[in-house]
Amino acid sequence: MLQEIHLRGLGVIEDALLELSDGLNVVTGETGAGKTMVVQGLGLLLGGRADPGLVRAGSGQAVVEGVVQVADGDPALARALEAGADGEDAVRDGLVLVRSVSTAGRSRAHIGGRTAPIGVLAEIGEHLVAVHGQADQWRLQRPDQHRAVLDEFGGTPLARTRAEYVALYEEWTAVRAEVTTLREESRERAQRLELLTAGLEEIAAVDPQPGEDEDLAAQSERMLHVDALREAAALAHAALVGDDDDPERAPYVVDLVSHARQSLAGEGEHDVELAGLADRLREIGILAGELGADLGGYLAGLDIEPGRLEAVQQRRAALGRLTRKYGADVAEVLAWAKDAAASVDALAGSDDRIAHLDTRLEQLATQLVDAADALTTARRTAATTLQEQVAQELTHLAMGSARIEVVVTPTPGEYTGHGVDRVEIMLAANKGAALRNLAKAASGGELSRVMLALEVVTGSGAVPTFVFDEVDAGVGGAAALDVGARLQRLAEHAQVIVVTHLAQVAAYADRHLVVRKESDGQVTQSDVAVVEGEDRLAELARMLGGVSDSQVAQDHARELLDAAQGPRSRGTGVSATPVGRRRPVDNVG
Repeated sequence: MLQEIHLRGLGVIEDALLELSDGLNVVTGETGAGKTMVVQGLGLLLGGRADPGLVRAGSGQAVVEGVVQVADGDPALARALEAGADGEDAVRDGLVLVRSVSTAGRSRAHIGGRTAPIGVLAEIGEHLVAVHGQADQWRLQRPDQHRAVLDEFGGTPLARTRAEYVALYEEWTAVRAEVTTLREESRERAQRLELLTAGLEEIAAVDPQPGEDEDLAAQSERMLHVDALREAAALAHAALVGDDDDPERAPYVVDLVSHARQSLAGEGEHDVELAGLADRLREIGILAGELGADLGGYLAGLDIEPGRLEAVQQRRAALGRLTRKYGADVAEVLAWAKDAAASVDALAGSDDRIAHLDTRLEQLATQLVDAADALTTARRTAATTLQEQVAQELTHLAMGSARIEVVVTPTPGEYTGHGVDRVEIMLAANKGAALRNLAKAASGGELSRVMLALEVVTGSGAVPTFVFDEVDAGVGGAAALDVGARLQRLAEHAQVIVVTHLAQVAAYADRHLVVRKESDGQVTQSDVAVVEGEDRLAELARMLGGVSDSQVAQDHARELLDAAQGPRSRGTGVSATPVGRRRPVDNVG
């Protein structure tokens, strides 16, 4: 709720602080004192149009500063945090909103100490305050707000019906989008399926095996250098074990090692160290013989079958064609084939998927029609109850001849996330007048009273603060008492700020603020003060009789206060008409 509003350089107000309370706050004052500046200043604070003409003469700019009580989870706080406000400070000390307008027409906004676009103030304001005045019915300017008022009034039964519709609508929308996408992509899907199938067939024809490319590369390298390999291996083999075809029988390793070991064998029994050396020579001889045998086997394996080299090269060429298209090596080719096979299965099943989705779409369309019809019926039931209760309230707000109708008009086939209904709250302010959209059918005072009736019937909802301007225009006497009583009841569930010129309304206030005008003969300025006790009686007496020190007026003012401020459980004390927050949960089926 609003904790305070600070106005500086605004119209006749040089510097004024409005300290607001929860409940009903009433603003009064003589004509021309600047009561309307309070509402206009609040409009600026909520992102309204900046008018340089509002800047007080002699001031460079008009500044409106508001402190709003917020809590974690509030939509207004969430939007302020997006704009850069400090959430911890806002929750602890209040969210500070500032709007300034210069004489040159420049306008600036600050939210939580950070500069922000003016539009953000308006977004935050819609979560904080509903202003009901001559041209400030933002809750009714958009058609969706009429529907929102009705849906909120409908309570749990309507909410349940709407939730069932929304669930079907979301599934229907998702299935329809998937079908559309699948059909739009059918040509691309067919082309991709053909390409993948051709690739898989090409790979299957070659049938590459894991690691085959590396093995063939090694074979090819050996066969291309077989003569050099054979010569090197033969020389090494001869050096180790000798060459039987060599007539001179050059010394070889195995024979030399054997002679060396034999020369030590006879003496090794006399010296342990020498015996150890002899054993090592024996091991060398064994290793040399085994290595010679391995070289012999290697030489035998170098014999190449006729045509083997050509076959290896042809196979490598076939694998090369695959690696140029599908991967850097055979491992990547096989991985591509695995993924492609999965994609082929998915693409081949798309037609079956479309058929399945078409069937589901038909089922959902039928269910959606039924759900939309049920939602329309629930809204019409709630609309009947709403218009009856609002009409009952209007009889006590000097609008007994007014006729209100909540029209629910379905548009079959035009499904939205809210149903197929267009909801419009219509009003005929006088007998014989045609029904028109509520926001266009009444004067400022009448519209404010209709909105008061709506707010009392529907409850405060998610908006914590209501502002009423001109709500008492054209009424008086018992009707004015009824207006005050209903404002008081609305204030049991929300903060209410009312600008009024009627003592019958002001008597119901939880906090009474007076705008006072002073003049030194040259400069006129206004201030705002909270009045209590005798000061409040004097202000009510002034409003009743034009003078504050009239005993008759003061006695009348005291009677009004006693009646209005009596035990609220007994109603207003001046009206037998029951008022209060009504939720037709049990009345709407």
